[in-house]
Amino acid sequence: MGVSMSVPEKGISVVTVDFPPVNALPVRGWFALAEALRAAGRDPGARCVVLAAEGRGFNAGVDIKEIKAKGHEALIGANQGCAEAFAAVYECETPVIAAVQGFCLGGGIGLVGNADAIVASDDATFGLPELDRGALGAATHLARLVPQHLMRALYYTARPASAAELHAHGSVWRVVPRTDLRATALELAREIAAKDGRLLRMAKAAINGIDPVDVRRSYRFEQGFTYEANLSGLADRVRDTFGKEGA
Repeated sequence: MGVSMSVPEKGISVVTVDFPPVNALPVRGWFALAEALRAAGRDPGARCVVLAAEGRGFNAGVDIKEIKAKGHEALIGANQGCAEAFAAVYECETPVIAAVQGFCLGGGIGLVGNADAIVASDDATFGLPELDRGALGAATHLARLVPQHLMRALYYTARPASAAELHAHGSVWRVVPRTDLRATALELAREIAAKDGRLLRMAKAAINGIDPVDVRRSYRFEQGFTYEANLSGLADRVRDTFGKEGA
């Protein structure tokens, strides 16, 4: 359980997240993920990184139970940890491919939205249920997956989008059966890793340099409203109704 890294083939590193039962990451999990991604990118032998997960779903966001139990300490930790993990994907020195199965929610959107490419299983769904959970954030990253007006509608309604829908918008590279997910992600990674390693790193830096949005600053701006909602007590009132009939 936790975050692990492997090198299945020359030039390809796989960072795997495993926090049962649903990959809702505690504070330490977000920081561990950031550290693993940065380490993989720094490896001079790496030319591509695959971000994957074990279990039913790719990522269910932050561990709300931890936040409710530990209060502001855990909230601040989660805010900082998410920011670091999302930035680690974006700033990884090599291209990052997200291999997504099942649900990809909340913080999961922050991860895949900052990835260079996404391969998804045909049962994958992507969503930001933040408003239902007394939080805000990752609209920055959802806006990298779907057009602006659809992003807003999905954000306000907390509705998920399917892998097929994202593929239609061009943000998912391929949609495959779950049994083929890892192999398909490795296939793409292998094609990328066949390029010159130094040139790939230059390409990643160049593409990030022309990005019209500063994703780190944009996301941190969003997080300020999450903290405001918590200080006002609004977040607790919303979270207390989450999952209850009639809420």
